[in-house]
Formats: sequence, C-alpha cells, structure tokens
Amino acid sequence: MKKILVLCLSIFLYFGSAEAQTIHTPTIAAKSWLLLDTTSNQIVASENQHMRIEPASLTKIMTAYLVFQALHDKKLTLSQMVNVSDQAWKVDKDSSKMFIEPKTPVTVQDLLYGLIVQSGNDAAVALAEAVAGSEEAFADLMNREAQRMGLKETHFINSHGLPSPQNYSTAYDIALLAQHLIGEFPQSYKSFYSTKSFTYNKITQPNRNRLLWLDPTVDGMKTGHTSAAGYSLVSSANRSNGSGERRLIAVVVGTTSDQMRAQESLKLLNWGFLNFDTVKLYEKGQAIGNPDIWKGSKSTIKIGFTRDLYVTLPKGTAARLKPQLERKDPIIAPIAINTQMGTMKMMLDNKSIAEFPFVALETVNQATIFGRAWDSIRLWLKS
Repeated sequence: MKKILVLCLSIFLYFGSAEAQTIHTPTIAAKSWLLLDTTSNQIVASENQHMRIEPASLTKIMTAYLVFQALHDKKLTLSQMVNVSDQAWKVDKDSSKMFIEPKTPVTVQDLLYGLIVQSGNDAAVALAEAVAGSEEAFADLMNREAQRMGLKETHFINSHGLPSPQNYSTAYDIALLAQHLIGEFPQSYKSFYSTKSFTYNKITQPNRNRLLWLDPTVDGMKTGHTSAAGYSLVSSANRSNGSGERRLIAVVVGTTSDQMRAQESLKLLNWGFLNFDTVKLYEKGQAIGNPDIWKGSKSTIKIGFTRDLYVTLPKGTAARLKPQLERKDPIIAPIAINTQMGTMKMMLDNKSIAEFPFVALETVNQATIFGRAWDSIRLWLKS
C-alpha cells in the first residue's frame, strides 16, 4: 500500500523574542497561491489555498501520475505503440496539441513528452485510453486516486483540463498531488519535466514553464491556462544548502499573463529559500524518550517517529527551538508498535510552530497476572 503524505500545519510567520523578528509574507499577484516545503511537509505560506479553482492543464499532473503508475506496474512500457483514436485527434482543435494523427501509432514515451512538455490535450486523451480503455474510465481512476491521496476538494471529469464545471481543485490539493508525483516517481519526474522542448510530427514546441530557462534549480513542473482560469503554474526547485538538498513546490493560480505567472512563481520560490531553513530534528526510529509503562512485560517503552522528522523555520532561529512532549499517562500495556502515544510540539520563543504525532517504537505485551496485580497496587499508591 502506498504511503499517503499529509501536509503539516502552516508555520507562523511571526516569532516573538527579545530580538523580535517579522517575516513578511510576499505579495503575489494571483487569485490563489501556496508554497510547500516537501522535506518537512510544511506549508510555508499561502493565500486562498482552499479556494475552488479551475485547474486547466494542471489536471495533466494527475494524468502523468497515473501513466507513471501504469509504467511502474508493467501495464505499459515506454516503447509501447499507442493507436490514436478519432476522439484523441479531434479534441478541441483550438487548444494545445502535440499534433498526433489517426492511423499513426505513437510511443508512450513520445505521448508523455507531448503531454508534459507540449501540454498536448490530444496526448492526454491518447494516454488515458491506453491506460483505462476510455477517457471516462480514466477519469474514474483519477478520482479514485485523488480520494486515496486525500484531495478532498478535487474532482476530475477529463484527462486534459479543458473547462468543465465538474473539473475543479484547489492550490492545496494541487500542491499535494505534485508532491506525490515527485516523491513516488522521482526518475520519471526528472526525465520528463525538465525537458525544455520536444519535436513531434516535425513540429518543435518549447516547454511553457519559463522558469526552466530562468533558474537552473527549477526542474519542473506544469503550466495551465484558460480564459476563465487565467495563467497558472506549479513549479518546483531543488537547492542545496549546508545540510543537504531542499525542495520547494510553488503553486500560483490565476495570474494575468504567461510572464506574470513565471515572475510571481520565481518570487515565491526565492522568498522561501531566502527566509527559511529546513532542519532535521530526529531520525526514523530514533528514541526520543523511554517513559514508564505499567502492567507490561517491560518497565519502559521506546517512543519516536516512523520517518525522519524535519521542521521549516525562519533562518537563524534553529538554536532557540525546543521540543515539548504531550502524552497521556499512565501508559498501560499492551501497546503495539506504531501506536500513537502523543504529540510533540516544537516551541520557538514559547510559541508552537508545528506539531508531530509520535508513536511506540516497539511492542510491549502484558505482564503475567502477578506482574499486573503488583503494578495495579503501585498505581493505586501513586494516585
């Protein structure tokens, strides 16, 4: 079963201290926007992140995700030839296309370049039919996958994003979808999304993501545009710092031009990298405590996290960060491994900036009847 990623609470942008520090949220000329740090799973900043939007060609992120999944599951191969249906060929002739033609089979690989680089609506339909048999069946797959990912404010009716009242999402959901694709299919993401141009049928088209030329750390992701939705861009940059690499995903929706969506996206990415650090707190499986456990086969139990734990916070504040454990005592056996045991609050200058559930790192079974009886007496005396 795939692991579902869950976004943490947004961190506060003001931190009080003797050296009070204010980080001003950038002004982004868009209807809705969000900046996500994928390492910590934290939303660094946002505006109208849950506002319903017309995703337009951002829809194709889910289309690509399902094709990558089919490739991973060996249901398709990159070299497999796909017959082009009339439905794929005839899709809105005034929309973006890769110019495939009926009776001319195309490889899955070329269709993916057509989908991602050229934003071809015809490529989207051809791939949908290759994966699910029909675009209608593919839309059902899209919605099932959206539900599994926890995209609660998203619904798809087609594979390409041409306008429909039944095709909608939010900046929050689009960010989560992008994070899934990059995290689960990193090699496919690297192979396709950073490609600057693609030629098919003797027609060369550039990638509409201008940031691929403006910033070498940007390696994707997808543009979207309709007259009603405006110009949108999901962009992702991976930059190195002293402690390793860090990836941010920016979702900027509903700007007034192609140039503006690139400008505002780059502004948002630069603001996030410039003003914040992502710090590793604990390693997966590292014991953060050994509290007492009663009526168990052991007297203590190890607690910690099931993944490496990171937090995003303003630059220069990491030394002031303090953990605060909250759990319900007494802990009574039996306790199974991975049982949630409480919450760790990360405190900065007496303010909680993030909360993380911690779990039991081991199973502790019940003690013998005599051990349980003795601990019952001890608990009674303790109360």
